[in-house]
Amino acid sequence: MQKPLSVESDFLNVYHHLFKPPELTNSKYPFGDVDKKISFDDANVVLFGIPLDITTSFGKGTRNGPEAIRKTSARQIETFVFEEKIDFRDKVKIFDLGDLILPHYHDTQKIFSYLDKVVPDINRNLSLLNKKPLVLGGEHTISYFCFKGLSYQKPLLIHFDAHRDLKPAFRGMKMCHATPFFRLIKENFIKGNDIIQIGIRQEDRDENQVAHDERVVTFDAWNVKSKFERVLSHIRKITKNRRIYISFDIDVLDCQYVPCTGTPEPFGLDPSEIIKILNSIDDSAVLIGMDLVETALKNDDYREGTIASQILLRIFSKKYVRNQVYIPNEKSIKCRGL
Repeated sequence: MQKPLSVESDFLNVYHHLFKPPELTNSKYPFGDVDKKISFDDANVVLFGIPLDITTSFGKGTRNGPEAIRKTSARQIETFVFEEKIDFRDKVKIFDLGDLILPHYHDTQKIFSYLDKVVPDINRNLSLLNKKPLVLGGEHTISYFCFKGLSYQKPLLIHFDAHRDLKPAFRGMKMCHATPFFRLIKENFIKGNDIIQIGIRQEDRDENQVAHDERVVTFDAWNVKSKFERVLSHIRKITKNRRIYISFDIDVLDCQYVPCTGTPEPFGLDPSEIIKILNSIDDSAVLIGMDLVETALKNDDYREGTIASQILLRIFSKKYVRNQVYIPNEKSIKCRGL
């Protein structure tokens, strides 16, 4: 029988070779570049990047998302959340693994096979060690692999996006940035009525039918604008005492705020609305993981990295990030040979 992983030595011994340390990435800094170095053992949030940019169908640049977020969090913005009067370092302890090293395959399916081999295992093992995985993308395809590893906890998935990403296939691809949530539903990793989609304002007929048939809860951008208090009330109610996973696509924001992302859309939400929605998640909820995707960087324009970092700092200030669900000791942690 394979020996279970202990907290620090076993996990890092097994997985560290899969990552480029943050100091060796293009950002040259870990997230926040905090003065006090947090060990993996002490951390309750473990961050890593997946700089994937292979199926994006319009603008490119999301491979640079982890760089944009790390650099702005380390060199531009303060660690103090102004309106909360909280320093995020007092609320969470973050360990930055770096960026997952992607294989140099020309075959998209081989890259996806690799991600399917390693990412669900990494996230599942982190969760069994009571660490919350936070993954920086990278295109939205990564959400399939990230959520899959945590699906055993049966969380509510809160999906911020301009697009549903519920297509059965897109341009001949069953797995791509437009299909992850369809795949998760159809492969029984989540039920449609456990998905809340917020900020949607672009879809096709098939996606609309999928959302209807699978009973996906939708607050499109017009719902949010016209019935804002009702939306907040529903989110507060539905997240009470629930485990939650957040998948945050930066293009949920109106195109004026996201000049670099690959598929910007008008009629979107503004940063203040986003923060109020995140604040409406009930304090009794437990965040088990998160991905933040489609942030891009072009021509030294760091606006998206800045807004993504500021959103993360405000999430870190919330009680639902600090709440824990402890896994029973009898659930041993195992990993495949990598």
